[in-house]
Parts: sequence; structure tokens; C-alpha cells
Amino acid sequence: MNLTAITEPAEVAEKHFLDSCLTLKLFDIPENASFVDVGAGAGFPSLPIAILCPDLRFTLIDSLNKRVGFLKEVCSALGISAECLHLRAEDAGRGDLRESFDIAAARAVSRLSTLCEYCLPLVKVGGAFLALKGGDCAAELREAYTAIKTLGGKTESVEEYSLPCGDRRTLIVIRKFAPTPKAYPRQQSKIKSKPL
Repeated sequence: MNLTAITEPAEVAEKHFLDSCLTLKLFDIPENASFVDVGAGAGFPSLPIAILCPDLRFTLIDSLNKRVGFLKEVCSALGISAECLHLRAEDAGRGDLRESFDIAAARAVSRLSTLCEYCLPLVKVGGAFLALKGGDCAAELREAYTAIKTLGGKTESVEEYSLPCGDRRTLIVIRKFAPTPKAYPRQQSKIKSKPL
């Protein structure tokens, strides 16, 4: 279905599955937590985590119906109980899903300042947003400082690691300590043209 540029089986195993699973070594997800994967795409990191942590309650959000159809089919085939929604993240953050999740995660979606506006409105106060990023993100994290603070978050940890192939990765954990102001998330055009 052309959902990922990485298609060689060993690379898929390492760069998608292992990378997703390493999140569990770097962050302790509470038992029975509600988990939303924003921009779920082909199901990373949510599906590998769902296989390892069947107690978690998953919601997978993606803006393309083709991907949502794929996710529903995979969840059905693997016996994973997950709600798969064809929905834009900014619409989810203004609707019934607002501040309803213990954990929000996003992998390979967009820059951190934009991701925060997509994800933090979905997280309960006390919950966390997990941003799975590429290598050196120090500049991106500095750029996102205002967005994190404005949306009710605080950077809790930045974990840098390498995959066996040598590719560098970073897990940024942002803890939600205050409700997101009602003005956020904004419309997508404003999020993209005027990042916080």
C-alpha cells in the first residue's frame, strides 16, 4: 500500500519495529493507560507497543482513510483491540477526545512545535506526550519551548539512543501539567503558517 519508504524486511524490523519497541525501555507506560497514536500511518509506534502491552487502550488517528483502512485490517488480523479513526489531529483536539488520553505519541509526523499543538490538547493533565524523533533535535526542542509551555506541557526527559544500524534517534517526553487553553489547537493552516 506504499505506506512507508522502508520496505526491506531487515530494515523494517529495525527501523520501524525495534525503534517503536525501544520506547518501552525509555519510558514506563502505566498499566491500562489510554494511548493515542497521532498520525498513526502504518501503525508505528502503536502496533508494536500494542503487541507487547495488550493491557493498554489504543486509539489510532490518521488523516488519510487509506491508512485507517490498513490499520483496521492489521488490528483485526492480529486481534488488537484499537479504535482506528479517520480524523485530523487538530479536529480531535477540539472534540470529544480532548484531554482524554494518558499518553499521546507521534513518530515521523512533523516538527516538534507543530506536533505539540496536535498532541498536547489530547493529553490529560498528568499524562505525557512522547515525541519519537530522529537524531540531534536540540534546535528543534529549543524552537518548541514556547509551544510546550503555552499548551500546558513541560519537557520531562530527552533520551538519545542509536539503532543497531547506527541511526540516531531521540525520545522527547513532555509531561502535561496544566490544561491546554481553549484557543488550541488552531486550524491547520494557522498551525503550519504561524507555529507557536
